[in-house]
Amino acid sequence: MRSINCKGKLIDLNTPKVMGILNITPDSFYDGGSYKNEQDILKQAEKMLADGATFIDVGAYSSRPGAKDISVDEECSRLIPVVELLVKTFPDILLSIDSFRAKVASEAVSAGAALVNDISAGLLDEQMLQTVSELQVPYILMHMRGTPQTMKTRTQYEDLIQEVILYLSERVAAARALGINDIVVDPGLGFAKTVSQNFELLNATNQFQILDLPMLIGLSRKSMITKILDIDAQSALNGTTVLNTIALQKGASILRVHDVKEAMEAVKLYEALIASV
Repeated sequence: MRSINCKGKLIDLNTPKVMGILNITPDSFYDGGSYKNEQDILKQAEKMLADGATFIDVGAYSSRPGAKDISVDEECSRLIPVVELLVKTFPDILLSIDSFRAKVASEAVSAGAALVNDISAGLLDEQMLQTVSELQVPYILMHMRGTPQTMKTRTQYEDLIQEVILYLSERVAAARALGINDIVVDPGLGFAKTVSQNFELLNATNQFQILDLPMLIGLSRKSMITKILDIDAQSALNGTTVLNTIALQKGASILRVHDVKEAMEAVKLYEALIASV
């Protein structure tokens, strides 16, 4: 049985779950600047929870390719008041903190967050793994090369699938060695990968079952959709749903999405499909 312990509550990931994205950055590729005040933030969170999100992933540092770097203090000042607001308003909310910085993760969990979602798998802040171990919260670790500022130049692989699996297995071992118990892996679609590499990775995600861990897939409205269909991110919901459905068939445990309602529909239809076998 695959489950993770979030604030004393066991979340069964044998049934796929949906993680809603709440970006409070001014420059995210799809919804940057959309949630600037408390009313907008609460309205969006309430909608995602009502639509069926198990988790809400809050990020204050844009990780889109070439995004502007900000200080740890600025990230905390953007993020912590939002965490406090959401936890106060929705006491049972399971907030995931999208950050690669240990101080941000620590302060957010102290404020009531339940998980840490680290795009760097602990490699951009040497204190991150130890911090997560001390916090004893679930840890989502992702494959990436370089930083958000440099990753577009780091797309040369000899064997993409095997290199990503090896990277994740090594980072899982490092996390386990420090006593991190609940781990979710993310192959990192869109991070240091070309469009064709993203499709190669998605097509092979069933191979990640070798890690024997829950897997998060985050492809919502990304360029692997918009560039193939020659559309912008605003028009990429249908493409997102198609690829999310494929991700479920390939073994995804968590879908990280901007549009929770449509992702939940994909999960329900997929569950009905496998129940008929």
